[in-house]
Order: sequence, then structure tokens, then C-alpha cells
Amino acid sequence: MKNYRMKIQYDGTRYRGWQRQTGGEDTIQGKLEKVLSRLNGESVTIDGAGRTDAGVHARCQVANVHLDRLWDPEELRDKLNEYLPEDIRILEVAEAGARFHSRLNATGKVYEYRLVKKGCSNVFARKYSWQMAEDLDIERMRTAARELVGQHDFRGFCSRASKKKSTVRRIDRVEIRETEDSIYMLFEGNGFLYHMVRILAGTLVETGTGAREPESIREILEKGSRGLAGETAPARGLTLLSVRYD
Repeated sequence: MKNYRMKIQYDGTRYRGWQRQTGGEDTIQGKLEKVLSRLNGESVTIDGAGRTDAGVHARCQVANVHLDRLWDPEELRDKLNEYLPEDIRILEVAEAGARFHSRLNATGKVYEYRLVKKGCSNVFARKYSWQMAEDLDIERMRTAARELVGQHDFRGFCSRASKKKSTVRRIDRVEIRETEDSIYMLFEGNGFLYHMVRILAGTLVETGTGAREPESIREILEKGSRGLAGETAPARGLTLLSVRYD
């Protein structure tokens, strides 16, 4: 049995997220497992580096799967792309060590959230961004973003915090850049909680509109209350850019 590591790209618009769900195949994992099981001749399970939410996209998700049949990596990639829908593409397949696990061995992830500026409607970006109804102060957002960098308890930025699992994470970088019509927020860290990136994005947007002060980030981190943070930004603006490994 061989372990194969895959780099995957997908448009999450019409899917219920990465994770397989009962009663349907409208998830990324479900689609991949259906095709892989067909190629393998029996049921297989694929492990992904992260469970992206419904509507969230991935430029480079990483997954691994153990298959009984020995495949040439390029042939397996091409076969998968032949049978998968066009909004899911396998970018690369490579043989991996028997102990490699895409999620357990990951040391970090990079996400990007895209906003389209007020007055700059873009019909071609509507599935991949959040259209702003107000002007945003980028410098206020950058001031707030600096409070997020480092190791903190991000319980206040999580929709469903577990009492049994740690909510401490480390954010290594938050960058905010703008173009003529868009604002991009990049988040890089060793791991993210449920809805964490979308809540961070929504909170930074509220800072940019003046609805909250940049210093409020510190209070959210200290008190760990979800009610103090901003709204959960729409899923469509979020893309998983890459997964880090040592």
C-alpha cells in the first residue's frame, strides 16, 4: 500500500465545505473519495490538511491517501482530473512516506481574505470577495492587525470553542494590502479555530469603518468573549493559499 500526497485546488462556491457529510457527496472530500474509490477498486478515505467551511476556496490544499494499487503519480493526477468536476483540480501528486499525514504533520497555514472597495463593484469577483458598502481606513485596520500577531488565546475569535481542546494559537503574520479596487488581508499562523479567520476579517472590517477602535482587539483576546468580536465575514471571500510543512 502506497501513501500519496496531493496538492488540490478548488472553487468552494457550490460545496458544503471540505469535510465529508452524511446524505450527500456535495463536499470536496466526498467528491475526491468517490473518484479515488473508483480508481482503487474499493472504498478509500482521504485526509485533508484542513476542513475549509462551506463556500470557502483553496488555491493549494494538501491531502494524502493510502492506495492498494501502485500508481505513477502523474498518471494518478491525470486520472483524477479526468473524472473530477471542473471546479476541483489536482495540481500535483507525489509519493509520500508511510507515516506522512497531511493534517497532523502540517506546521501552519496561510489564508487570504478579499474585500472589494465601496464603489468598485466587480461582477467577476462576486463569488470570491466581500463587497464593501462603506469606505475603510486601512491604517486603522493595520494597527488592529498588529495586536493579533503572536501567541494568544483566540477563544473570542471562534464560533464553536471546545472546552476540552486548547484555543491557543500563534499568528505569525497579518498583512493588509490594497489595489485600486480591492483590499487583501493575509493571515499566516500555526493553526486556526472554527470560523477564526472569517471572524478576524469581520472584526478588522469593523475597525476600518470606525465601528470599533483598534485597541478593542486586546480586550477580545483578554476576555475571550465571542460577543465582543466582529461579525463572521462571508465565506466566499476566503481562500486557503497554502499549507506549511517542516
